[in-house]
Amino acid sequence: MSIRTAVLLLFLMASPLLRAAQAPASALPAARVMLLGTFHFDNPGLDAVKYTPIDVMQPEQQAYVVALSERLARFAPTKVLLEYTDDADEKINQRYRDYLAGKFELRKNEVYQVGFRVAKIMGHKRVYGFDASAPAQDIKLWDYLSQEPAAESALNTLIETESQRLQALHRTKSLQEILALSNSPEENQRNKGFYMLLNPVGAKGRLFHGADASADWWHRNLRMYAIVQQHAAPGERVLAIAGSGHVAVMQDFLRADHERVEENVLSYLAP
Repeated sequence: MSIRTAVLLLFLMASPLLRAAQAPASALPAARVMLLGTFHFDNPGLDAVKYTPIDVMQPEQQAYVVALSERLARFAPTKVLLEYTDDADEKINQRYRDYLAGKFELRKNEVYQVGFRVAKIMGHKRVYGFDASAPAQDIKLWDYLSQEPAAESALNTLIETESQRLQALHRTKSLQEILALSNSPEENQRNKGFYMLLNPVGAKGRLFHGADASADWWHRNLRMYAIVQQHAAPGERVLAIAGSGHVAVMQDFLRADHERVEENVLSYLAP
């Protein structure tokens, strides 16, 4: 065997090893993303739909929240994303550091009750916010709505019906049952249906107040999902917790996202 042939053989044998060592980041598995939709545990009653939520600070509900956090941790999230904005990041993470040090008592808010607990179980040093707002614009839906009495009446009926439905739900069901419903396909459709009810308002006069308001909500959630995408790089496992109205929309984005894989949260909700 000539020296030239021997060198060539060594090069060919080494090439697969070199290629493996230089494998791009995209060789990592696709990120897995789990979206958990919740009602706001500390609901201040500012929304049009009004109800008094189940008290998650009661012993029975606290036991479930602790067990739920442990089950969510089995997903092994590498990052926990929570519904707060960038300007609150230092405050929230200071509270998280205090919680790890035993100096912060968890308040009645899903950010703390679930988010902090899961992050602590996973040994994370911090949590991440992914709330965002849509660009400011002059949306005149509410001022204009009285000019379309049928749409205004349908909206008022929906608000009253939903207020009664949610109040009955929170009076008669367990926290597990409420969260299971909040993350169900039926509830996601109900959440999006609210915006479709108002979408045609102003269309007859080509003012599109309803469509613009709906677009504003989708715009906000697209921005929130963009932050999820930023964190959900290949190899990451991301748990994102937000109000169920946000999750109803972002779940559609996740399912259309060919670079990320959905982890269905429903199986984690039941004991």
